[in-house]
Amino acid sequence: MTMRRRQMLSHTIGWGCGCLMGCRSAPYTGRSQLMLIPESQELALGEDAYQEVLRTEPLSKNGAWQALVQRTGERIAAVSGRTDYHWQFQLLASEQQNAFCLPGGKVAVYEGIMPICQNEAGLAVVMSHEVAHALARHGGERMSQQAGVQTVSGVLGYAMKGYSPVTRDLVMRAYGAGTQVGYVLPHSRKHELEADRIGIQLMAQAGYDPSEAPRFWKRFGESNSEKPTEWLSTHPSDQRRAEELTELLPEADLAYQSAPQRWGTGEAV
Repeated sequence: MTMRRRQMLSHTIGWGCGCLMGCRSAPYTGRSQLMLIPESQELALGEDAYQEVLRTEPLSKNGAWQALVQRTGERIAAVSGRTDYHWQFQLLASEQQNAFCLPGGKVAVYEGIMPICQNEAGLAVVMSHEVAHALARHGGERMSQQAGVQTVSGVLGYAMKGYSPVTRDLVMRAYGAGTQVGYVLPHSRKHELEADRIGIQLMAQAGYDPSEAPRFWKRFGESNSEKPTEWLSTHPSDQRRAEELTELLPEADLAYQSAPQRWGTGEAV
């Protein structure tokens, strides 16, 4: 690799690191974030994606569960600090054990996760975690990170132009695998743990007993034992999440005790 090409690669990586250190700080945690996507664009994408979900996936016919999702979501939204978001909460008719929140406060919960929640506080664990992703703009951060990975990939490809096709292919494959395992997946797991940390505070401020958070993740782990090794997964292990949430309980309990109204574990599912 020529000196000029090495300098180009170094400058590109350095630019990305510089943005990472100075673009934005995540709420609650203060973590520095790389953010190249304007929030207005995130909100538009979130609205479009949510409407597409509602067009293509059937809504739940379980009125009691839908009311529970609506009430829990409204309580969490009330302490989120984002009165500018147009919050929406829907229960989808699917056996998936999942939920999501798109930019702008567009929340969906799948029926399949409701029995694992067991109670309203368990549902608050799930919904506050998803709301935390939106508050921390993890979607925009992931898009920004992917743009950085693609930029470096382009520079690396240019720098390898003088090498044989076999060598170039090996290097680019190694770069792709390395960024996936060493950068993309660790950042995804970091987002999940950060959403857990923000979420337990949100549910406590909304008046839900935060001690339900580690209990939920223990139940979730017991419900499905066939999961990939953590370092190859987008998510931390359920055991790790339960352990880290347990460590956060003293701080979360202070927020819970200060909540204007405490619901405990709330209504049973």
